[in-house]
Amino acid sequence: MKICGIELKSNNAILSIIESSNEEINYIDVKLKKIILDNDEDKSSLLSFKNEIESFLNDNQVEKVVIKKRAKKGTFAGGAITFKMEGIIQLNSICEVEFISSQAIGKYTKKNEIEFPASLNKYQEQSYLSAMLAA
Repeated sequence: MKICGIELKSNNAILSIIESSNEEINYIDVKLKKIILDNDEDKSSLLSFKNEIESFLNDNQVEKVVIKKRAKKGTFAGGAITFKMEGIIQLNSICEVEFISSQAIGKYTKKNEIEFPASLNKYQEQSYLSAMLAA
């Protein structure tokens, strides 16, 4: 099963894909590592973001998307744009979408010794861990 982990930051959807089969998990290094929403107030930018996400998921034959949750209020609350991006991703027609909390990621990293793939960029680590938890 191919799983895409997504972390939403600012106006970026940071992407990581893994493939899991028979308890073996492999990172898939794809060229596109993030998709940017240029202008969240412009309909054509929103449609472009939606089309890019769906093309990415379709082209890479992703079966599940896992989005790292963000706080809805408080000091570490996610920005309004990230919630708009989240809604667009949830409405994709390609695959199912689920969410994973920061706390679950933290527990997973404490219990498991994580060795990140050499080709994974530092900024992709949270999206990679999100995908790993869903595997």
